Amino acid sequence: MEEYIVPVSEEDRIKAGLAVHLVAVRTGALPSQMMGKGRMNPRMARPRWLAMYLSHIAFGWTLERVSHVFGVNRASAGAACRWVEDERERRPVDDLLSELEACIQTLYQPPVMDLAR
Repeated sequence: MEEYIVPVSEEDRIKAGLAVHLVAVRTGALPSQMMGKGRMNPRMARPRWLAMYLSHIAFGWTLERVSHVFGVNRASAGAACRWVEDERERRPVDDLLSELEACIQTLYQPPVMDLAR
């Protein structure tokens, strides 16, 4: 039986890439390792969970959409977001996520500049 893969838009890939790279810049994680398939090195899993959570919160994505974009099942996306919610009890994690959310919101405020003209 062939595996069913949900198509993901280029815009969603770009947004997820932004979340991944922002987390990478602030944590020292490698973006290429955060987006890999299958089981991850635990040192890369936690930054990836932060990027999933950031996508869920900053972009308003459902857990299902997060799971499709990051190539995991919905339960894994939900577990990642719950872990991050628990970690937000720690001030440094909460401050980091607040900064990254603000950064994304600033970048995605309208109007979008059309450079094609």
